[in-house]
Amino acid sequence: MIKLFSFTLPFLALFAPSVWVNYTLKKYNKFLPDMPFTGKELGDKILQEQNISNVLIKSIKQTDHYNPIEKQIHIGEDKINKKSITSIAVTVHEIGHAIQDKENYKPLLLRQKLIEKTIIFQRVGSFLLIIGLPSIFAITKSPLITFLAAIIIMGCLSTNVLIHLITLPVEFDASFKRALPILQKYVPKKNMRQCRSVLRAAAFTYLAQSIVSIFRLKVILFSFISILKSIIRR
Repeated sequence: MIKLFSFTLPFLALFAPSVWVNYTLKKYNKFLPDMPFTGKELGDKILQEQNISNVLIKSIKQTDHYNPIEKQIHIGEDKINKKSITSIAVTVHEIGHAIQDKENYKPLLLRQKLIEKTIIFQRVGSFLLIIGLPSIFAITKSPLITFLAAIIIMGCLSTNVLIHLITLPVEFDASFKRALPILQKYVPKKNMRQCRSVLRAAAFTYLAQSIVSIFRLKVILFSFISILKSIIRR
């Protein structure tokens, strides 16, 4: 029983944050007939009030995010035109990033610079990660090439972790310093607890991704050590 617990605990720690984030967003994405606006309707109104005329709100099939280069707020298709707590809270959270951008919030600028400077490195590392070190070694038969691939992959994942850690204060600032005061003006007090839960989940999204990156980094390291041992035994 103890062995089973020690085996499953790392996996629980790995997936629990992501499961909690997804559960919270889905839980409060139920249609509310008394809600006077959808996420996009409220978002457009807030952008106008904040004098942010160069930012557009658009739907996306992937993860909700704000793109500071294109000046676009991307909200999931399942939320953007829905009258729900998740819809309005997530939209206002992303508007929080647009406000940060407008005010030249330094952590946001730092995150963007890191992403821009490492984008090619990230793509190469992601490609090698998909192939996998054992496959690279099997194809090349070269310990040196495999070692270089391991260094690139670990560097890529380390960069991901660094970006995600820098992202944490950016996300919490967007949720609780920017979005929460705005939501308090429009959302009834009885719904504010749910709004806080969604804002918290939105802020922790990148933490969940960071944990996955750390786990992948450990897997790559152990994989490389295993290949190295097999070479030495020969």
